[in-house]
Amino acid sequence: MHIRAAHPSDLDALVALENRCFEGDRISRRQFRHLLHRAHAALFVAEHEQTLIGSLVLLFSRGTSTARLYSIAVAETARGKGVARALVERAETEAWREERALMRLEIRKDNASSIGMFEALGYRRFGSHPGYYADQMDAWRYEKALDNRLKPRLERVPWYEQTLEFTCGPACLIMAMQTLDPTMQPSRSLELKLWREATTIFMTSGLGGCGPYGLALAVHRRGFDAEIWVNDPGVQMIDSVRSAEKKEVMALVQADMEAEIREIGIPVNFGVLDDAALEAAFDRGAVPVVLISSWQIYNEKSPHWVVISGFDEHFVYVNDPFVDYDEGETAIDSVNMPIGRTQFQQMARYGRKGLQSVVLITRREIHE
Repeated sequence: MHIRAAHPSDLDALVALENRCFEGDRISRRQFRHLLHRAHAALFVAEHEQTLIGSLVLLFSRGTSTARLYSIAVAETARGKGVARALVERAETEAWREERALMRLEIRKDNASSIGMFEALGYRRFGSHPGYYADQMDAWRYEKALDNRLKPRLERVPWYEQTLEFTCGPACLIMAMQTLDPTMQPSRSLELKLWREATTIFMTSGLGGCGPYGLALAVHRRGFDAEIWVNDPGVQMIDSVRSAEKKEVMALVQADMEAEIREIGIPVNFGVLDDAALEAAFDRGAVPVVLISSWQIYNEKSPHWVVISGFDEHFVYVNDPFVDYDEGETAIDSVNMPIGRTQFQQMARYGRKGLQSVVLITRREIHE
């Protein structure tokens, strides 16, 4: 048996193997052709006597340090002979060469042989995905750190997916509040209420987004303490708006929020929290909600909020409320996403002025 990278000339054999191995959820010829030429994927094949007997599709998350094992196919005549294991080990080597910290995948709950193999290879179960497959079978979620030195200190931050393109901030508030108060029930109704309360800015198109002042006020009203860090005391993200009327509205809304913040006593700090300071706040029990530019991850020039869920020596881990379904990603790709510390510092800024903003959310202190 020989394991090698797939070539475009393997297309017919890949499609034929896929059709023999699976009755549904198949990768199409068009999808294989795309995967063979895309920069964020790697395909490997197993050969025996010049016959293709196995294949594996590996996806690389843009802007983060995760790899996702998307699909494995092994010919029926070659099963039980170590083909799948050899393909997975080659994929792990490739993922580490691409500087990926974690390998993740989904497995059907009724696939006992695959579950046994991946657990023997050191993969740990960390969640499930109801009705994941076309026949509505549930999936287990598994992951493996590709270097034994990676031992992240993770806070269990429940994941919540934003339901609209402009509600990343409210979705992050829901994750932070549920971390600090597990009895809190997330809902789309709550998400929209938070958005309505926190919206301070116009986007270049579509509905408005949420700035740090609005997020801090919304979470404070629900019984949590908030602390704001921002490097620009001016009107936030106003340089992305051309309309003078919209700029005036943004300035008035922010001024009103600033007055309420002063009255309530929410701390506002004009400065920058680097990764070490964020880690120290995290260790004290704060849940940091951080503004990033989505360009490095999603190639979109828009502000985006994420929640920090952990740290280790090399990476900052975040829960992202957005799932890039167009790139074949699922919720598994948005939970505890590892991002290199230097890379995180680079993406934690937005716009021409490099706006940097963090809202630290903590339990409400009760004073006797």
